[in-house]
Amino acid sequence: MFFLSWDSIVRLLIVGVLAYIGLVFLLRISGKRTLSKLNAFDLVITVSIGSTLATILLNKKISLPEGILAFFILIGLQYVITLCSVKSKKFSKLIKSEPVILYEQGNFIDHALQAERVLKEEILQAARSNGLSTMKQVKAVVLETDGSLSLIKSTESEFSDTLGNVKCTRVNKRE
Repeated sequence: MFFLSWDSIVRLLIVGVLAYIGLVFLLRISGKRTLSKLNAFDLVITVSIGSTLATILLNKKISLPEGILAFFILIGLQYVITLCSVKSKKFSKLIKSEPVILYEQGNFIDHALQAERVLKEEILQAARSNGLSTMKQVKAVVLETDGSLSLIKSTESEFSDTLGNVKCTRVNKRE
């Protein structure tokens, strides 16, 4: 089946352009959060939006208004959930992970590495990516809520303000 009809091509062209315009408009009014670095919740919304766009384009049984409504529902739910997470710390903890210290002051925190399924090699790679030649230059490594690794260099102040909200797992001698 190489070519069915010009009607399907014209429909795809018109619906594709209009769905794209509708999606861009809804994303624009929903704010930067929808397009930010992704935590698990944001990833689900992003994948759902992509799947919805594909369905609108390829399924003739889905009308353009139905597709735009599906976009509106997904983006609206994302807006409500993030608004609730900003207003309630309990709700925020329910839907988002917390940042975790994986390396601190010369010590890998093995139980945190295992719990978060991060390899020591990934931390070393993050140090190299930040232009560091030795881990002695690193005060701490934090696994952020979006899955990225943040490095705090040892030349920074003893207790940096950026570590204030990080789940602090101190290294004990028995570990």
